[in-house]
Amino acid sequence: MDDPVLLTGAGGRVGQAILSGIGDAHEWRLLDREPLSSDRLPVGLDEGDVVVADVTDDAAMAEAMAGVGAVVHLAGDPRPEAPWNSVLENNIDGTQTVFEAAVEAGVEKVAFASSNHAVSAYETDARTPEMYRTDDDYHLDGSELPRPGNLYGVSKAAGETLGRYYHDAADLSVVCVRIGNLTEDHPPRNYERGQAMWLSYRDCAHLFDRCIRANYGYEIVYGISDNERKYYSIDRAKEALGYEPKDDSAEYTLAGDPREES
Repeated sequence: MDDPVLLTGAGGRVGQAILSGIGDAHEWRLLDREPLSSDRLPVGLDEGDVVVADVTDDAAMAEAMAGVGAVVHLAGDPRPEAPWNSVLENNIDGTQTVFEAAVEAGVEKVAFASSNHAVSAYETDARTPEMYRTDDDYHLDGSELPRPGNLYGVSKAAGETLGRYYHDAADLSVVCVRIGNLTEDHPPRNYERGQAMWLSYRDCAHLFDRCIRANYGYEIVYGISDNERKYYSIDRAKEALGYEPKDDSAEYTLAGDPREES
């Protein structure tokens, strides 16, 4: 993509994973509600290049969208235990502001950071922990209805629905990425669920690079690595986006240490 890519929530963990992997692959316009130090910026950008604004600010978002070709929208309250007033303002109202500003600015596509929490209530007592293991055939593929397990998940399900609306009403290309458990150097330690939905930093960066480059209408995909033990299907991410993940939590022990080659 020749036009700049707006990355909201650039200072958060997902934003930093993206920038660490593909910081030199696109012309970025970074936005965060707090200033970012130079060590958190890709080469070629300095602190003055960061838009310091809140995604609930209509005027600020309209200005940030000018001339942008794509948006990766990560900003919001990331806490699974976040209270309703926070997710309503930051995650639902903020996401609607982003979509509206994108449409008004003629942006081509938006990649929305949804979450595994939008469907976490499928993990019932009757299904767990077996569904986290390789010999269980229960899978979610993105075609199922949301089933959030907390108010944060409700806000992410609402963001997916907003994306559907803006795709249908304004022909905006939207991909919603239900992000799993993102960690940098190894899968989550001693956490079976987390290892089943592990997303490595390099696979995260590659996935959002494909969200920026691919052609699509409206999609919901799962953002996890190619884990042998997984209950989220990544088939749609591969088919619709050209996602080719490299990492697999099965290459590590439950304690998160690399397995020795036999």
